[in-house]
Amino acid sequence: MQISMLFIGDIVGKYGRKAFKALIEQTKASVGADFVVVNGENAADGFGITPKIYREIEKYADVITMGNHTWDRDDILPEIDNMVKLIRPINFCCNVPGVGFKVVDIKGAKVLVANAIGRIFMNPSENPFFRLKMLAEEFNDIKIKIVDFHAEATSEKEALGWYLDGVYSAVVGTHTHVQTADERILPKGCAYISDAGMTGCHDGVLGFSYEEPVERFLTGLNNRLKVCKTNLKMQGVVVRFDTQTGKATEIFRVSVDFNDQN
Repeated sequence: MQISMLFIGDIVGKYGRKAFKALIEQTKASVGADFVVVNGENAADGFGITPKIYREIEKYADVITMGNHTWDRDDILPEIDNMVKLIRPINFCCNVPGVGFKVVDIKGAKVLVANAIGRIFMNPSENPFFRLKMLAEEFNDIKIKIVDFHAEATSEKEALGWYLDGVYSAVVGTHTHVQTADERILPKGCAYISDAGMTGCHDGVLGFSYEEPVERFLTGLNNRLKVCKTNLKMQGVVVRFDTQTGKATEIFRVSVDFNDQN
């Protein structure tokens, strides 16, 4: 039997949420996806997620992953253990609330979805290579294992893909907000892409209006970034898996325009 995942790249702000909610069901049906994983770490005005926003998007997703902005909103701390579809990076370096993986049942097949964060140009964390390998050994009986690797450096992402080939079924990169054209299935059956892309405004810089980032580079001043709202797209990847072997059989990119700019 085969099952399919629709993975949606980082949702940025309220306009990203608007595009996601408008497009997800139709896109899920059109690509024949059985479950949805979405990165929500930029969903609250570009920085973090709130319990209210979690409830807004969780009805459309089976798992919501996070990243380096996990703790940007104070109100997540007392609520994260009640946000049952949300996972934060498993390799955060200290004893923090929340969980780093989730097992979901999809058409009778168990699927492990994990979240990990990179260490290059990022805040200190435990080694994601070792931590994810340990997790795979702990759940050796589950054939299909997926990780959202939230990392800056393409080299670190590619290295993790090769390290986990034959151990995980898919390594999907997030964080850089630019959809890459390097999707492929590695020799032992692991689907890989360096970045799934971004859901939000594509007329700025990584989902934000371009004026403030340009000023930052010109002046060095750390001014406040503002989410932009034009040229909205929902981006991600579809991955199909063989439930008997756990191997990926297909991966392809998705980029869907949202034309309602109101």
